[in-house]
Amino acid sequence: MVFSIYFFEKYNKNIDSTKRGTTLKVIVAITGATGSIFGIRILEILKTIKEVETHLILSKWGRKTIESETSHTIEEVELLADYTYDTANLGARISSGSFQVDAMIIAPCSMKTLASIRMGFADNLVSRAADVILKERKKLILLTRETPLNTIHLENMLALSRMGTIMLPPMPAFYNHPKTIDDLVNHIAYRTVDQLGIILPDLKRWNGLE
Repeated sequence: MVFSIYFFEKYNKNIDSTKRGTTLKVIVAITGATGSIFGIRILEILKTIKEVETHLILSKWGRKTIESETSHTIEEVELLADYTYDTANLGARISSGSFQVDAMIIAPCSMKTLASIRMGFADNLVSRAADVILKERKKLILLTRETPLNTIHLENMLALSRMGTIMLPPMPAFYNHPKTIDDLVNHIAYRTVDQLGIILPDLKRWNGLE
């Protein structure tokens, strides 16, 4: 399926692909929390959009989770992205603000990754790339995954939210009457891509109660 792309100036003032033609550059990271399928599905969607260029980082435990939770191989997931990077490579181009990207999605985002970003620890390419996104005032979207949440988790999310980070925990919606797990996963993936200002015709939106 091929989706159309549209940049919402009103809601995405910090995303301006027009300065570099029509390409929207997005970093996607998959870390070691349950729900790696969300990151995979987001990559699958973005791959169908010719105007989007993806840069993928898989953490060590993100790789393990993909192998544990899904039928996908690491090679299959990496092929969904335009570029891939070793999480230990702090010299990668996406570790510098001089390499222009528009947004970063971490799906799922582990609590360890969340804490590292909040503290500016930057000990691997995922947290370093996120640190760059924050300092360059670009859009950072975190699909934080843990339950129940303790006070540390909540305080870390609040601190990053105050810095402009989008907190998008993968909570299921039922107003669209999902029939399969795929329906639930797709809705979360579509809503995440929505944050990039991309119109997805298959997204079932809330139309109100009559």
